[in-house]
Amino acid sequence: MSDGLQSLEDAAREFRREADFDVVDPKRLAAVIDGLQGDLCRVLNRGRERGDYQLTRLSPASWAARTCGMSRHSAADRLCVGKHLDSLPETSAALAKGEIGYQAASALCHLREQLGEKWQPDNEAQMVGYARQFSVEHFHACCRHARHVADPDGFDKDCAEDFERRWLKVDAMLDGMHSVDGVLDPVTGAAFRTALDSLAQWRGPEDTRNHGQRMADALAELLDHYMNEGRLPRRKGVRPHVTLTTTLQGLKDELGAPAAELELGMQISGKTVERLACDCTMSRVLLADSVVVDVGRATRTVSPATRRALQQRDKGCRWPGCDRPVGWSTPHHIEFWSRGGSTDLDNLVLLCHYHHRLVHEQEWQVVRVGHEVHVIPPEQLRTIFTRGPDVRWAA
Repeated sequence: MSDGLQSLEDAAREFRREADFDVVDPKRLAAVIDGLQGDLCRVLNRGRERGDYQLTRLSPASWAARTCGMSRHSAADRLCVGKHLDSLPETSAALAKGEIGYQAASALCHLREQLGEKWQPDNEAQMVGYARQFSVEHFHACCRHARHVADPDGFDKDCAEDFERRWLKVDAMLDGMHSVDGVLDPVTGAAFRTALDSLAQWRGPEDTRNHGQRMADALAELLDHYMNEGRLPRRKGVRPHVTLTTTLQGLKDELGAPAAELELGMQISGKTVERLACDCTMSRVLLADSVVVDVGRATRTVSPATRRALQQRDKGCRWPGCDRPVGWSTPHHIEFWSRGGSTDLDNLVLLCHYHHRLVHEQEWQVVRVGHEVHVIPPEQLRTIFTRGPDVRWAA
């Protein structure tokens, strides 16, 4: 171990032992760490030039990753910085002085790598000036613009390679929830965020969801809308749909009834069954000793004629203040269909996906008074139904 590195370790230990972290300047500390990251990049590049990685029979990036305990992507980034940092004197000096951070220096080194012989050294000072001025995100965008100006063909090639990195994975978890992970190309990602953002806005005082929950519900609403429209490509002659299996007792949410199941055996609550039953296609299957003895025709809980009349009357979601149009709303039975409520216009009201779920899963109450629709929050309902004998109705 060199004396210089030993001194650095001793100084770091002394800092951790004596520093009052409540008053340490995070900007200065980050500048010191970023400067050391630049030194690490140089050390790794020297090791690559000596061929240290060949002794391990690994690639340079894999060797650096294993040596420094980092991901291969991070190691490749540091090797690129180490390769070009000394050839970028303005960048190296700004990083050492704490005027720019490591991520900005990395962006410049990668730009230098991408442009190759098309790199213009005279432009470095201007780019470092931008790095001092802009946020990391904006500076990365600046580097992409510079790449496109200097090498449009190379920029297009990188975009094509980036597109091949796209992937999306949806996995069912053991508890019935689903995990979603993936990487989208810039255009698809922008479209995805734009579509969800338009549906994930705060909906009013009753909306207690955080942003992540609103985004998840926006995806559910988007999927529900396009599946209900019936315009998606059919599979084996059938429009895409979610299959739900339940018993008559489960449909009525009777005590002791088995849970309803989605495809792959995922169980859902009785309240969700009630919501889905408001507007679905239902098939009756009769069993005798676990053997199917009769299958009824698939019928809609709300007939097409009734649906058209309902859409003409309500024009969209009837929740006070909601702006979802007809195409984004579905019929709701004020007296739940699964509990014997009729499918007459007087017992139906259009609700959007979010407000329909509030009624069923979160126990809000929808009440029609003449041509008007009122909603009652669950806490008010609990107050009404748990009032004592000495509590009188308000006049």
